[in-house]
Amino acid sequence: MYPVTKDFLGKPAPPGYVAGLGRGATGFTTRSDIGPAREAANKAAEKQQQAAAEKKGKRSDSEQQQEDDAAGRFANAENEEGLFSNMPYEQDDEEADKIWAMIDAKMEQRRPKRKQGQPDDAEGEDRAAIDQQLSGLKRQLQGMSEDEWNSIPDVSQLAESAARAKRRRKSAIGRRGERYSQVSDSSLMAGLGLSGYDQEIGTSDGSHEQESKEGTVTNFMALGQARDDVLRMKLDQLGDSASGKTTVDPRGYLTSLNTVAVQNAAEIGDISRARTLLKSVTQTNPKRAPGWIAAARLEEVAKKMPRARAIIAQGCENCPQSEDVWLEAARLNQRETARVVLASAVRNLPKSVKIWMCAAEIEAKAGDTQAQRRILRRALEFVPTSVQLWKAAVALEPPDDARVLLSHAVELVPLSVDLWLALARLESYTKAQKVLNRARRAVPTSHEIWIAAARLEEQQADGEITEELETKVFRIMAKAVSSLAKGGAPMDRDSWFDQALQCECDGYPSTCRAIVRAAANMGFDSDDSAADRSDVWVSEAERFIPKHSGSRNDSQKEQANGIVTARAIYALALDAQPADVDLWRSAADLEREHGSPADLEELLRRAVQYCPRAEVLWLIAAKEKWKQQNDIAGARVILEEAFAANPSSEAIILAAVKLESESGQYARALMLLERARETDFSATATDEGNGATNGGSKKPLGTGRVWMKSAVLLRQVNKLQDALQVARQGVELFPKFYKLWLVQAQLEQQPGGEQAISTARQTLSRALKQCPREPVLWISAARLEYRGTITAIDTTGYTVKNLSRARAILERARVYIPREPALWLESVELEAEQSTEVARALLARALQDCPKSGMLWAQAILLEPRPLRKAKSVDALKNADGQDPAVIVAVARLFWSERRVDKARTWFERATVAQPDYGDAWAWWWRFESEQRDLKKLSNGSDAATNENSNDVMNVQIRNLEAACTRANPTHGQYWPRIAKDPANARLSVSDTLHKVAEFLGSTRQL
Repeated sequence: MYPVTKDFLGKPAPPGYVAGLGRGATGFTTRSDIGPAREAANKAAEKQQQAAAEKKGKRSDSEQQQEDDAAGRFANAENEEGLFSNMPYEQDDEEADKIWAMIDAKMEQRRPKRKQGQPDDAEGEDRAAIDQQLSGLKRQLQGMSEDEWNSIPDVSQLAESAARAKRRRKSAIGRRGERYSQVSDSSLMAGLGLSGYDQEIGTSDGSHEQESKEGTVTNFMALGQARDDVLRMKLDQLGDSASGKTTVDPRGYLTSLNTVAVQNAAEIGDISRARTLLKSVTQTNPKRAPGWIAAARLEEVAKKMPRARAIIAQGCENCPQSEDVWLEAARLNQRETARVVLASAVRNLPKSVKIWMCAAEIEAKAGDTQAQRRILRRALEFVPTSVQLWKAAVALEPPDDARVLLSHAVELVPLSVDLWLALARLESYTKAQKVLNRARRAVPTSHEIWIAAARLEEQQADGEITEELETKVFRIMAKAVSSLAKGGAPMDRDSWFDQALQCECDGYPSTCRAIVRAAANMGFDSDDSAADRSDVWVSEAERFIPKHSGSRNDSQKEQANGIVTARAIYALALDAQPADVDLWRSAADLEREHGSPADLEELLRRAVQYCPRAEVLWLIAAKEKWKQQNDIAGARVILEEAFAANPSSEAIILAAVKLESESGQYARALMLLERARETDFSATATDEGNGATNGGSKKPLGTGRVWMKSAVLLRQVNKLQDALQVARQGVELFPKFYKLWLVQAQLEQQPGGEQAISTARQTLSRALKQCPREPVLWISAARLEYRGTITAIDTTGYTVKNLSRARAILERARVYIPREPALWLESVELEAEQSTEVARALLARALQDCPKSGMLWAQAILLEPRPLRKAKSVDALKNADGQDPAVIVAVARLFWSERRVDKARTWFERATVAQPDYGDAWAWWWRFESEQRDLKKLSNGSDAATNENSNDVMNVQIRNLEAACTRANPTHGQYWPRIAKDPANARLSVSDTLHKVAEFLGSTRQL
């Protein structure tokens, strides 16, 4: 099948054919198809143009010129003559042509002088070019000879001749005399502005500077001349023309330069930008006061005080109703000018209290009290209800005049509590009561008036505190609490307690106690128990107790604020729960720290009356009587009363024994112990103190502690056989009480020799069978093997014996008592005396078994080489929780070895605060302070005054340390118990024991 060839292919399209028109498509043209947009001429115009082109060569020159001009008009595409030639000329076209004609006329009038010097267009066309004018002359130069060319002068010769002529004219003027001309007024005023200081408020046109509105060019020569004038004026001020001597202090000049604030480029740029910004703010919104104030303060910072005063003056003119602007203007100006400013301010704002007060303060600084009084009274005429003005006016008056003013003030301002209270303070007792009653009726929601009434009653008593006064003041405050609650203005308990504290600080203890009593039950429900209320009161009392560290003398105790408030709260708690022993002990601690011995004695007397079966209260009372007041007879009486109330009390009997023995009454002490050994304490004895066997039907008399104290006291008085006999009887009665076994072994080992050691070894072997879980017995048995002694403190000079047996005992002990740090520490110390490497390996095993033990980590720090000790101390603090005193002491010793004294002292103090009962920390600290005192003596040399001052300071520190240690009364530690319980140190005080332990620490391993 052959394709059919279309018959229209290859033929021209018919006229008017548009492709796709049958299917709805339409053709389109673009600008590139039709050329520039212009209106097509009609057919007749086209024919005329073609005919004119044919006849162009036959026309004259004038006709050709006219045709060229016409063609030139249509050559410009923007020319409207051809574009809108067919458009009708309407009224708006006529108006537009007039406007353009006016613009052309206006443009022609600009710069007429310049246009007068220019030739017209016709003249320019007729004028020939310069080269054409000189063309004839150039042709004549061809006939000049060589001599004529050489006679033409050079340019340099012409310049020299002109200079000589100028010098001749100047010399001629000099011979005729100098001429003077008058200086213009503008130059004089400009010099005055540059060299003077503006002290007054002037006016301006609203801008920061008087700037030219014409945009003239800056005259830099004038600026340089002004700078030279200012410098010359300052130099003249610094010199004395009469004597020729300078007034500048050469010594203080350089020092004064240090006070000059030098601004860098960045600061200057910031100030310039800020100045521009604030200038825009004040110009766009001149009625806004903060903008003027900010602009003035910026100039003040930039050290442009005259400019700052001018700006704030403009602010006062633009914002006359803003008191802040007036106050800023007064602050920036000098005193005399400030008075004028404030006078204008009060005329604009007569009711502004701040402006009146500012005016009064200016007079007060000037020392003019009369002027200040006049200003305040004038202010009260305009603002009679201002409390601030009344207070300031009253403060300037004597008491009689102040009373009159206040009487008038409370009538005008009846709601001001301060004015009522001030008037009451100036009146007598009877009139003050009336004033306070009037105040209470005027302001029924004020608690200050009720408190003032209570204070008035206490003040009338003249410091004499009686039961009647306490009752009267309490009634006032109770009525105040109920009245305020009914009046809709109640206060919570904490707020009332804060008011009580304020009364205490102001010297009104009775009012303080009355407020606490009246407001104590606020906030509780009716079904709250006394125990719950007591707990809440005690927790609130803690925030009023001042926290302190170190020793305090009696004057400091009396000056501490908050004690009366806390004591009153504790009194409420004790009244609610009088049988609470812990509450009595807390109150006793408060009195011991912040009260007087008499107050503490009175409190303890009440405590034992309410809790006669509380042994601890009797013991505290006896100890305070004995230790603090040094009244042995009084302490003995207290213990007798305590024993009468508690006939089966082991603690009271042993306290009496300690009192008698330490006071040297050994016979009385032994008699008390003998009676105690025959007393049945089974009802009150503890498990540790009893330790009796249950095999027999008859209960043993006494307790294990009584038998042990008896043996120790007999050893102390050198009755060794009696002591040994008592100890042996005691272990038969109380075989589970390990301390008796230990005392018996010590007594048997004391004579010395192999026989004594063998007997002590057998005793300890029997003791370990009875008490296998007591680490002290295992450690004593090991020490007996490798040291040959149990009680010896001095470790120098002994011979190591049976080292293998000691190791075996300690290993066996760790089987019976796993994870016991004391056993591991004893093993490490045993190995450290032989080999440090073996000790470190054993210590690593110990730390795996007891990773939280502080004593083991402290030993690890000691055994490490010096470069590794710091890293080991970090690990120790991390693993021992940072609160173990042994680790803290080891770190303090590390700082001590590095001569970092302040750090070491801080860490020693931290150790004693973490655990005050740890005696080794106190001993190391005392040894450290003693060494620092000795080093101070050596460093001061022969300077007696310096030595005396340094010694006084260091001695005070050491005495405070000893006093704090005595209050803590430590009983634990690695070395403290070993020395404190030595029979040779039985009668030493805590301070003496501290010295002994510190001396012994010098023989231990040092860092």
